[in-house]
Amino acid sequence: MRVVVALGGNALLERAERPDAEIQEGHVLPAVDALAPIARDHELVVTHGNGPQVGLLAAESEKDPDLEHPCSPSTSEPTPS
Repeated sequence: MRVVVALGGNALLERAERPDAEIQEGHVLPAVDALAPIARDHELVVTHGNGPQVGLLAAESEKDPDLEHPCSPSTSEPTPS
């Protein structure tokens, strides 16, 4: 059986924590321990859940003047030139 699991948001960060890689890695370890038995018996697909990390990256990218911005992440409407 194929099992798909999305990890992100609350699985990687607790409220008010900095989105540092070390903090997120620490939070993902319990999830890995919980998923290991499933992976032994099934086809396991792990994906990111698009939690606040993706929103943070979008906001940072939106502020970068060196990047093209075809759409605003908050509205999905074309960004005026």
